[in-house]
Amino acid sequence: MKKHIKIKLNQAISPRFVHWQDILVNKLIARSHLHPAIDQILAEFQLLVWVTQEYQSVDGQWNAAELATGLDRVYRLILQEDQEIPARLIQKLSSLPIVEEVNIGKIAQVNLPRLLPMQMSVMTDERSRRAIYLEEAHRYSQGDPRITVAVLDTGITLSHPELQDALLPGYDFVDIIDGASEFIGDYLGYDDVPDDEVGHGTHVAGIIAGKGINMPLGVVPKCKILPVRVLGAMEQNGRRVGAGLVGNINAGIKWAIDQGADVINMSLGIQHAGGGLPHQEVVDYARHKGVTIVAASGNDGTEQLYYPGALPHVIAVGAVDEQGELASFSTYGKQVSLVAPGTNIYSTYLHNDYGFSTGTSHASPFVAGAVALLKAYALKKGRKLYDNQVKYILKHASDKVDTQFKHRKAGFGMLNLLDALRLLDYKLSS
Repeated sequence: MKKHIKIKLNQAISPRFVHWQDILVNKLIARSHLHPAIDQILAEFQLLVWVTQEYQSVDGQWNAAELATGLDRVYRLILQEDQEIPARLIQKLSSLPIVEEVNIGKIAQVNLPRLLPMQMSVMTDERSRRAIYLEEAHRYSQGDPRITVAVLDTGITLSHPELQDALLPGYDFVDIIDGASEFIGDYLGYDDVPDDEVGHGTHVAGIIAGKGINMPLGVVPKCKILPVRVLGAMEQNGRRVGAGLVGNINAGIKWAIDQGADVINMSLGIQHAGGGLPHQEVVDYARHKGVTIVAASGNDGTEQLYYPGALPHVIAVGAVDEQGELASFSTYGKQVSLVAPGTNIYSTYLHNDYGFSTGTSHASPFVAGAVALLKAYALKKGRKLYDNQVKYILKHASDKVDTQFKHRKAGFGMLNLLDALRLLDYKLSS
C-alpha cells in the first residue's frame, strides 16, 4: 500500500467511490477528485491521489450501523507517486469546514512478547487454567460452534492439530509497500490465507480454543475461531515484531464483524499520536452490532493508554503472575477492566509446535474465551447474551484484589470463570 491520507467528512460524497482494495489490481477504476475544496489544496501541494472508500459496505448498501458510525463518510486518498505528505497539507485540510478528521496512514508497531520453546513440563502451566477455574467452568459448557471468536493478530498456523476443528476461513489484510524493506515474509497482497509467521496469533488462538491434545484445554474448544491477519513480521533489534497499517487493522475489525464474529480478541495495542483516536469508528460499529472486543492493556508496566483497549467499549485486560499478583509489566489505569494469567502461558506455536509466552497479549484471550463461554452457555439455554450483559457478569463475578470495587491496576479484578457462569445461570433462571 502506497502512502495515503485518511479523511472523514461531515457528510458523504455521492456517488460513492470504489473501495481501496479494488484499485490494487485496477487503478483505472479510481477517481482522482473528492471535493473542490479538498482538490484545490491537493493541487496546491502538487499531490496526485486516487480517491477511494476507506470501508466496504456489507452488501453494497450502507446499513444502519455503518451510517450511524459514519463509515460511509471516511475516504482513503492514496498517493499516485512516491513522495512525502507535508504536515502543512494535513493542517490545511483539517481546517476545512467539511472535514471532521484527517490524518496520514501510519504503520503501527506492536512489541510482541518472546515465545519460548517447549522447555518446561506441560503440567507447569495447568496453573494458569486453575487460576480461572477452567475445569469447573467446563462442567457448565465448553462452548458452542455457533459462537465465533475472531483473532486479529499475526495470523494463525492453519495446520495446527490443536486448532483444526475450530478454524473458519479467514483473511489476510497485511499489504505494505511503504517501508517494506523492514518487513520479512508475506507483507504484500491481500488473500484468504492468514497463516502465521511470528507465532503470536497462533499462541493466542490455542488459549481460546485448543483441543487439549498436548496442552491444557482451551477456554472454549467447541467455539469457532475466525483468523484475521492484520500484523506482518518486522525485524527490529534482532527480533521479530508485529506491524501493520492502522487502516488495514480497522478493515480487519470491520470484516470480522461483518462475518458474524461474536467476540474479537486483539492482543495488540498502539499509542495515540494525533488525528483522532485509533480504531474509534470501527469500535463504535462493533458496539452498534453488539460485538464484544477484548484487547491487551499493554506491557510497559506504567499508566499508559494503548488502543483499542483504552476505548470505552473495549474490555482491556491486564496480567497477573504465577502468584496471582499483578505482573510488573502490566500496563494499568482506569481503562483496565479485568486481569487474567499472563506469565509463562503454554499454548500452540509455529510449525505445529508449542511454546511458553508472557504478556498481557496472553491474558487477553482468557477473557475473550470467557466472553464466548458465557454467550455459548446462554445460547444453550435458548437466550442471547448481549455485550452489556456479558460485561455486567464479568465485572460482578471477578475476584476483587482488595476492598475496592474497581482497582487502579487490576480493574474489577481477576477473571473467575466459575463464578461468572454461576451468576449467569442464576440470572437466566430468574
